[in-house]
Amino acid sequence: MFIQLISVILLACIVLVLLLDIIPILKDWISRIHIGRFIDKSEWNRKITEIGVKWLNNTPKIKVTDNTRLVVLDMIKGNYTKNTIQHWQEAALLLGLAEYLKDNEEDLKVKKEITNYLNKNFDKSGQWLKKTEHIDVAILAYSIMKIDFIDTDNYKEALDYTWELIKEHIGEDGTVGYRKSMQNYRYVDTIGFICPFLVAYGNRYNKSECIDLAVKQIKEYVQYGMLEEHFIPCHAYKVDSKAPLGLYGWGRGLGWFAIGLIDTWLELEDKSHYKSDLQIIMKNFTKTVINLQQHNGSWNWTVTRNESRADSSTTATLGWFLYNASKIDGIAKESLDSSQRAISYLMKVTRRSGAIDFSQGDTKDIGVYSNLFNILPFTQGFVIRVTNSNELIDSNIVKTLKSNNAITFI
Repeated sequence: MFIQLISVILLACIVLVLLLDIIPILKDWISRIHIGRFIDKSEWNRKITEIGVKWLNNTPKIKVTDNTRLVVLDMIKGNYTKNTIQHWQEAALLLGLAEYLKDNEEDLKVKKEITNYLNKNFDKSGQWLKKTEHIDVAILAYSIMKIDFIDTDNYKEALDYTWELIKEHIGEDGTVGYRKSMQNYRYVDTIGFICPFLVAYGNRYNKSECIDLAVKQIKEYVQYGMLEEHFIPCHAYKVDSKAPLGLYGWGRGLGWFAIGLIDTWLELEDKSHYKSDLQIIMKNFTKTVINLQQHNGSWNWTVTRNESRADSSTTATLGWFLYNASKIDGIAKESLDSSQRAISYLMKVTRRSGAIDFSQGDTKDIGVYSNLFNILPFTQGFVIRVTNSNELIDSNIVKTLKSNNAITFI
């Protein structure tokens, strides 16, 4: 009897382990039936925003590893997901929903979900309930500052903590390291994580040193982390030798650089002497990005290889960058056209539920990239952000695009 009981328990465990492996694969297969069937952009926008609202307080866990077999072992070891990955997922969703609310202030459901999120993550004094030691949280702090219906000053303790955290990561070269244990490396990710926050925080609380640091971080990366002739960022570079590390042309790396660059530029006051400096960088980067766009409107996970897979996270972030770069004389028309082609592609990889599919998974290390392509809240947030942007575009640009039969979705 005892042996039979043990056998039943073992069999049940085996079945459970197999189900943990099989169910996600089966779920993805079913979810991709009739993918990309959206035609009406308003309906598509409604569906993708609904998913963003749904995910804000129930954010899908993003896997650390690419392992799809015996995933229970990753769960037991604590290698299935990490909070630092979740920070930038949630930040993107907040940025997207904040953009949505600019034209939809009456949507109380979205405001309620955002309020619930804030109550779950901050104490009554406005401090993080769970303090992190990693600078990834800065993009989440930035997203809080972009919510118009709240008083940012109510969260000043958390914002101050984030600034102190960033200062603790400043190296001997005067720029910010990705981790305290990796002070000899400068990652492209860091530009997207910290630079927009630094400028927004610096402007709000009159801390010019924050703004100086943000611009220095970008300029140093342009000097040492770019493939000079092609203006393509590498994954990272070494501070002492300036040697490039990882891949030149990693798609989401371009996305992180693009987010940091464009949002920093947008946050800078018009009178800032840094505005024109960044605009020069933006023009050079815009030309690179447009030249690397695929015929279907996407960018691949390795942007320089036509044979590699398209990555929705790269496409969403570069679409956001180009949409806003279209405000600059000399690159307006081609930027807006490229952004609209990116949006057209993203519609084609949207599941019928409204979830954007085929984003590359989390990067494992410098030069070690994921082979999995699935949903990613980060992508969802940036697609919501660009499609709901209510910034006015020069009417002459729109007329020109229409005359050329380009897609216009403003």
